[in-house]
Amino acid sequence: MSEEGTITLKKQDLWKYSTFLLLAVLVIGGIYMYSGKGTTGNVVNTGNNPTNPTAPTEPSKVSASIDDDAVLGNKNAKVTIIEFSDYQCPFCERFWSQTLPEIKKEYIDTGKVKFVYRDFPLESIHPMAMPAAIATECVKEAGGDAAFWKMHDKIFENQQSLSVANLKSWAKEIGYNIDSCLDNQKTLNEVKKDMTDAQAAGTRGTPYFVINDKPLSGAQPFEAFKQVIDAELA
Repeated sequence: MSEEGTITLKKQDLWKYSTFLLLAVLVIGGIYMYSGKGTTGNVVNTGNNPTNPTAPTEPSKVSASIDDDAVLGNKNAKVTIIEFSDYQCPFCERFWSQTLPEIKKEYIDTGKVKFVYRDFPLESIHPMAMPAAIATECVKEAGGDAAFWKMHDKIFENQQSLSVANLKSWAKEIGYNIDSCLDNQKTLNEVKKDMTDAQAAGTRGTPYFVINDKPLSGAQPFEAFKQVIDAELA
């Protein structure tokens, strides 16, 4: 300390203190950022614990046909719901278990709506989706629409146990032997036709719905379907 009462630092000491302060700032800043207090993050859904997906902006109208796929309900109903779906998709299972029963009770069973299932297996993330789609089409070929819906429900009831062996076993439980059909992928072209039509209709993920040419994406609640259906019935 000088006689004037000021602090005098040597150049080498000043350099040391500056370095120390810089390191302290970097450490504190790193802790702050790591804690998440200074950033806004996005949560990536792995599919193990599904939540409602964020629906992209939809066009007001799209075109999709029922093709020759299985129909549930009155074939002359005023409103048609076409679902493009994936048997291994957790969101599709959620729609099947939570929303479809309400639609069936209020609209399908009363003859106001017919429901059509078409395949859109996301093979890159769901390896059993394609075999499951082929299997249900094999059952439909053998037993018609009624058999198809039994197999469709059986698969979603047991989604966590999907395997080729189980697909064959479930088909036998409802009265059909699809071993050869599944092994030879006999109905693969039917599934691929659905996939092509799905993409043409604007499908980007599953489940995806076309309600009288009105698109609806994701595992939406019953109220979302009700709004569109009631407008079409008015």
